[in-house]
Amino acid sequence: MTPAVLAQALREGKLTLEVIDDKVRRILRLAVRFGWLDREQLDLGWPLFSDEGRKLALEGARGSMVLLKNDQGFLPLDDKKLRKVAVLGPNAFPALPAGGGSAQTRPFRAVSFLEGVTTRLSGKATVLYRRGIPSFEEIFAKTKWQTDVQQGAAPGLRATYFPNLSWEGTPVATRVDERLDFNWLKHPDSPANTAKDFSARWTGFYVPEKTGDYLVVAASYGLDRYTLWLDGKVVVDRAQERQPLAVRTLHLVAGRPVAVKLDYRHHDHHARIALGVRPAADLVDPEAVKLAASSDVALVFAGFDPFTESEGYDRTFALPLGQEALIAAVRAANPRTAVLLTSGGGVDLRSFVDKVPAVLETWYAGQESGTALAEILFGDVNPSGKLPVSFERRLEDGATARTYYPQKDHDVRYDEGVFLGYRHFDKSATKPLYAFGHGLSYTTFKYEHLTVLPGTMEGEGPVTASFEITNAGTRRGAEVAQVYVAPPAGKVPRPVKELKGFAKVTLDPGETQRVSVTLDRRALSYFDVGHHAWTALPGTYKVWVGPSSQSLPLRHDLVLR
Repeated sequence: MTPAVLAQALREGKLTLEVIDDKVRRILRLAVRFGWLDREQLDLGWPLFSDEGRKLALEGARGSMVLLKNDQGFLPLDDKKLRKVAVLGPNAFPALPAGGGSAQTRPFRAVSFLEGVTTRLSGKATVLYRRGIPSFEEIFAKTKWQTDVQQGAAPGLRATYFPNLSWEGTPVATRVDERLDFNWLKHPDSPANTAKDFSARWTGFYVPEKTGDYLVVAASYGLDRYTLWLDGKVVVDRAQERQPLAVRTLHLVAGRPVAVKLDYRHHDHHARIALGVRPAADLVDPEAVKLAASSDVALVFAGFDPFTESEGYDRTFALPLGQEALIAAVRAANPRTAVLLTSGGGVDLRSFVDKVPAVLETWYAGQESGTALAEILFGDVNPSGKLPVSFERRLEDGATARTYYPQKDHDVRYDEGVFLGYRHFDKSATKPLYAFGHGLSYTTFKYEHLTVLPGTMEGEGPVTASFEITNAGTRRGAEVAQVYVAPPAGKVPRPVKELKGFAKVTLDPGETQRVSVTLDRRALSYFDVGHHAWTALPGTYKVWVGPSSQSLPLRHDLVLR
């Protein structure tokens, strides 16, 4: 039953709110939120904006952010010692509550990191902002193309559109496109409105004003494909690219025209095609660097956004164009620089992680992300988030790096089996940059006195793993304790250990609490494909407890009979 049919049944009295289950309610709520149904069409008595919802969003954002690094207690910042704070980077503003595609939600109001920091420091310090690097849209918009090489040629690229995918027959349109950046849903005069599948060809020239390195940036997403030639050589073939963004660095000579040809096939109405050129030396805004140098502390907000990270394609492991250069320039200007990341997973941090005192992962933290981030930065809230994934040091360190999307046949082979994430790193000599379960706090926690009772599991169990956690620091804080089980050796390849339970406790300074986690026979089992059943082998298992998958100070035996 579709949301529209449900709504009609409600209006006609064939259904009542009392008989609709929670799943259907959620479907209808999404239908209203995404505009599939008008709010006036469907009155379910649900407030689309409520203070209770805002508070819940704030609580979630506070608990999810993960402090990856904090050398010498750089964070939290003392607002009494700050006069000027530089807020820099593309993710500082506007707010990024969620990633792209199906992940996207549109809250009534989202608090950006810039707004969160500015509000928190109101009346205490001056907050100054610069984006620091150009947006992709700016690169596409400011690129100056020429239709011909001679001086005075018309600006733009010659565009020819065909009603097929092979650039054949009579074109449906021939024109000059001054800029090459088309989101087909937003261009009502595009050939996409007259033909679902079409092809286009753009030709022209780019004439560099200075000699030096230039960045050629091409973008597309969806099912569309393109090939870019520069001076007759293939520079980008979208069919061979994992990511929607392709960046190439070329050395160009001032005044020497570069011939441009881009052949494009359109399949998907959600698609976009864009092309731009930018001098590499003009990537980082010098005003942002000056602002950092003159500030007491610099906060660089880096990472991804709905364009660079979506469910429809693979994003890069490296930060998007220009962000590493911005972090390097800001750090050189002001060593008191913290990096705040927005992403849905691991990021290549090698270029800066050892050179800045603090790194914090915010994820896509929803509508109250700016408020929560400011609270954590200035110590109003003690961070307690833990990594739900392992952060590789290098992309090739991951479990699937050698088998995913090979260039030759594009067939994905699932050779890793169950050895993903921390299970992969446990059996590998290579270790992650930040382990599954890692997350720092402004206080410290001590683990002691693990017991497993009874020490022998009979039948289905259960047994109880019990241990003490003490807040050994000076701040109230929350800790997520993790319980792993390591199986005895057997004929079936099994992970070194697996997470089987966890518990979150909040403790005042000096407070100790005993924590218990229950383990049953299923916690010791693996799925036996031969017998199509969960199986636990008799023997001695190890119960390990600690703050992350790579830090497990407590260990105890458990015998299964």
